Amino acid sequence: MTTITGAAKKRLEISDIIGGACVNQAVSIHGAVHSLRDMGGITFLTLRGRDGVVQCVCPPEVDLKGVSEECTAVVSGVVRAEERAPGGFEIAAAAAQVLSRPAAPLPVPVSRWKLGLNLDTELALRPLTLRNLRARSVFRVQEGIIRAFRDYLHGQGFTEIHTPKIVRAGAEGGSNIFRLDYFGRKAFLAQSPQFYKQMMVGVYERVFEAAPVFRAEKHSTARHLNEYTSLDLEMGYIDSFYDIMDMETGFLKHCFRLLRTEYAADLGRLGVALPELEEIPCVRFDEAKRRAAERYGYQIRDPYDLEPEEEHHIGLYAKEAWDSDFVFVTHYPGKKRPFYAMDDPEDPRYTLSFDLLYKGLEVTTGGARIHDYAAQVEKMERLGMRPEEFESCLMAHKYGLPPHGGLGLGLERLTMKLCALENVRYACLFPRDLNRLDP
Repeated sequence: MTTITGAAKKRLEISDIIGGACVNQAVSIHGAVHSLRDMGGITFLTLRGRDGVVQCVCPPEVDLKGVSEECTAVVSGVVRAEERAPGGFEIAAAAAQVLSRPAAPLPVPVSRWKLGLNLDTELALRPLTLRNLRARSVFRVQEGIIRAFRDYLHGQGFTEIHTPKIVRAGAEGGSNIFRLDYFGRKAFLAQSPQFYKQMMVGVYERVFEAAPVFRAEKHSTARHLNEYTSLDLEMGYIDSFYDIMDMETGFLKHCFRLLRTEYAADLGRLGVALPELEEIPCVRFDEAKRRAAERYGYQIRDPYDLEPEEEHHIGLYAKEAWDSDFVFVTHYPGKKRPFYAMDDPEDPRYTLSFDLLYKGLEVTTGGARIHDYAAQVEKMERLGMRPEEFESCLMAHKYGLPPHGGLGLGLERLTMKLCALENVRYACLFPRDLNRLDP
């Protein structure tokens, strides 16, 4: 009889080799053949693993018959220091064993430093183009962001939750919602976990989720996706909506520390310099619009929202005036905020809400929520909504909620700006937009 104990074997990784732990030792390492260069007798074979690449120097006696790019193989040899090799170490190969062979040659040169493809071609060939070292480093950085989000919030007493993505009503309202036939009943894809976060504040006080959300916006811009990952948190017993901004600032500081220490190779491959972050300036919505318009010489057209050009100019202003890549824009007009946003008691035309702009792009929206049942119903009725259609969502309010608030951060947008990408689709593994359903 065979039994399984769960004692997984520790496999030698490429990071062990290029970290210098195996110098002058005989090793066997597995991976995909990233590149193959015959230098007239000596062949340089670069092996790609999950954690990097290592150069293997193959003399003529090493049988490389049938080896091509994207074969998977095991290479055996002795590790030696070589400052010209990737990572400063290489393998003097003694043998190579092919594990699998591709059925066709690659249609794109994934081993190049930059692919040089147009966006549509790169996305159409995404299962292959993600093998490019720089392309996949983007998603290593993205992994670090989510890891930091979870780690930091767990340390702050938050509980991770998982909410439905098929829902009865939209959290944000409007027409930008995907409709479904749910066994003969009307249903929607969730625009946000907002209602469920608020319900769970009544259970755990502090909750978070990292999950997809869906927006049926008919946009085809460099900043919009129809499915993206939202990093959401909600926290109870707040004294002010500034508590939420403090929590996000703490997360970002933790995130950048983690990326610098454990994702340095990926940041270096992308040429990314993370911002120095100690504090983030806050400026009221109306003041931010006025300051930017005066400094950059244009007329304010929409008094109730920020146009993309305005976000850009406010970002420029924050950098010039406060030397900050980030800026919180607070007190948005109620006309452009959802029904659950708490009105400013000092001026009900505005809400106790905010956006976080990073280098001139909105990456976060958040604020204080209405927690009183009567106040929430009154606002819904004032906006022409039918509270009875939200009965299950209002149950938590009806039976008591603490003062609370939260935020949603767009993972792809933050990744896009951190990695200096020109289009948010480069920050999404398999983007879904107005025209794309494959791969």
